[in-house]
Amino acid sequence: MTEIQEPRAVVVALTDVAVHRRTTGQEVILDGITWTVRSGEHWALLGANGAGKSTLLRLAGAVMYPTAGTVEVLGDRLGRVDMRELRARVGLVSAAQKVPLDATAHTIVLTGATGTVQPLWRKYDAATRERAHVLLAELGCKELADRRFGDCSGGQRARILICRALMADPSLLLLDEPFNALDLPSREDLVDALHRLAADRAGLATVTVTHHVEELPPSTTHAFLLKEGRELASGPVDGVLTQDNMTVCFGRPIRVSRHDGRWYARSGR
Repeated sequence: MTEIQEPRAVVVALTDVAVHRRTTGQEVILDGITWTVRSGEHWALLGANGAGKSTLLRLAGAVMYPTAGTVEVLGDRLGRVDMRELRARVGLVSAAQKVPLDATAHTIVLTGATGTVQPLWRKYDAATRERAHVLLAELGCKELADRRFGDCSGGQRARILICRALMADPSLLLLDEPFNALDLPSREDLVDALHRLAADRAGLATVTVTHHVEELPPSTTHAFLLKEGRELASGPVDGVLTQDNMTVCFGRPIRVSRHDGRWYARSGR
């Protein structure tokens, strides 16, 4: 007898969303976006520069409101909920995040428990401090606990910031170009860390903004291609990251292949 699986919970739901630039009210950043992310799904968000990827991620992270349409994050609709409280339930990792470079990796992770830049020492009990150590070990950074964040490599910093985002035990983790400026070994360390994270946390949903399919871990389940603010294709990853879709998305012939669960792309010219 076939076991019937329960439908996964909806984590993010955008319905007919549009975003216009505020200064003019005319320039369209996003238009007609309908998108659903469910628990346990791992999405890749790709598109050329200016396609609207960062704006879409800001909507999913409850950082901004749409010009039109509805956005629901973790069951709450933007405009009907305290955005600060909602953001506290979403994990966000971005190279642009401001954290004290002279603080240790363990301290940086601790600040994720309070959602602050500087540590609030009185807020961190023994269990919270131990949780920070556990997360560093989970992401392969145990030996970095006492190292200054500023002395860590780009790949190490990315993994430490993921630990920080996980301190609040979010159901949704948003990764805004986490591979930016990483060398090859650092990129592979981060790919491995994200793959393990997906395996260890069955209910966690992730959305990763990237320019390169080579940066996607094998655990990627879905992909969303944006072109000039509109959806070009979205859904299960194998049906989206095709040669035809990527060629249209980036405006030049692109060959896509997959080996050992990883994707590779190169221009056909």
